[in-house]
Amino acid sequence: MNMYDIIYKKREGHALDKEEIEFFIKGYTDGRIPDYQASALLMAIFFQKMNKDETIALTRAMMATGEVADLSAIRGVKVDKHSTGGVGDKTTLIVGSLAASCGVPVAKMSGRGLGFTGGTIDKMESIPGLRTTLKSEEFISLVNKVGLSVIGQTAQTATADKKLYALRDVTATVDDISLITSSIMSKKLVSDSDAIVLDVKFGNGAFMDSFEDACRLGELMVEIGKDEGKNTVAIITDMNQPLGYAVGNSIEIIEAIETLKGKGPKDITELSLTLAAHMIFVGEKAASPEEGLKKAKQALENGKALSKLAEFIEGQGGDPKVINKYSLFPQPSCISKIYSHEDGFIGSIEAKTIGLASQHSGAGRVTKEDSIDLAAGILLNKKVGDTVQARELLATVYGNDHIRVDKAALEAAGAFNIQSSKPQSNVLVKRVIQ
Repeated sequence: MNMYDIIYKKREGHALDKEEIEFFIKGYTDGRIPDYQASALLMAIFFQKMNKDETIALTRAMMATGEVADLSAIRGVKVDKHSTGGVGDKTTLIVGSLAASCGVPVAKMSGRGLGFTGGTIDKMESIPGLRTTLKSEEFISLVNKVGLSVIGQTAQTATADKKLYALRDVTATVDDISLITSSIMSKKLVSDSDAIVLDVKFGNGAFMDSFEDACRLGELMVEIGKDEGKNTVAIITDMNQPLGYAVGNSIEIIEAIETLKGKGPKDITELSLTLAAHMIFVGEKAASPEEGLKKAKQALENGKALSKLAEFIEGQGGDPKVINKYSLFPQPSCISKIYSHEDGFIGSIEAKTIGLASQHSGAGRVTKEDSIDLAAGILLNKKVGDTVQARELLATVYGNDHIRVDKAALEAAGAFNIQSSKPQSNVLVKRVIQ
């Protein structure tokens, strides 16, 4: 067996067998297969696609390259939540706090971000003192005590995915259903949770452009999860405008806190409650998603979820005073404002354009070696459907490099489409796959 034959076989549109996929994953992880051959196979997969059996084999081969976490000491039905990524997606701490306050243990391993903003771990590190690297015993102890802990992935977690994702990122092979599925599920399945709730996004700010592709991705991930004994649910959600108003790192954490105070944007609140409802259901703390939603709303309204966030922050060494004192977060030294040039209605806001502008302000990375400005980002003043007048504020760009901030503001201004008539309202949660 050799890589030339495997590349040729997939290039010609034939299905790879389990042994060929294992040969590739093990060889590339061990360093025996060079980047140029791995890149060639990834591109062949991108154009010729993989069938369901190939995707399952790829996921299992990738799982085998890393350590499987042992969270058996955590009491209760452990539930993990994962998003396929979006602009302004700050739901992790919101839904984690909601679910944990309803008795569901949430033991989550998250990553750092390449792209629009930092990942969940980067955003959390804008909280003064908060630690994202914990020993296994401390992680488990926190989940048992608080109900929620979020840490960074270890170097031993799904080793193949780390190498492959870095290669996909620079070879334009990220947005393939089989490659996305294997990347996500290889990490989720070794994290040792009992159930998984997936937020699968589509639109111009997501990996999947169309609703149909997002459904195919969700269905495949649910099937793989269930085949591995995990109760898995996928929620298909719209990502054609930024979620909430904040796109960045510290400003997204502030918006998450505001949401737990009951003062968050409508879309973030709706999505967070929906995800939490299903986490509470699969975590066996509700008899149905509807009952889970009722419990999540109660936890939001009575302040239990906000108190749970404070417990989580303190448990991981952070300063819980940030919940009421936002000046403790990293502060920007540069601000640039974007104003409307005409009257009308916000017809659309290009999520991808806002995301890239946020990245260029300093909030995101282009390469893994890049540093992130935790104070940088974009705060929107308007959402799709809102009325707007000429010279009214559309958004504010923050950062600590005035050249980058000014350029990001010019870029972000192009994301707003203003029209004379009010657009039709859009449904955020499109489908639930169970």
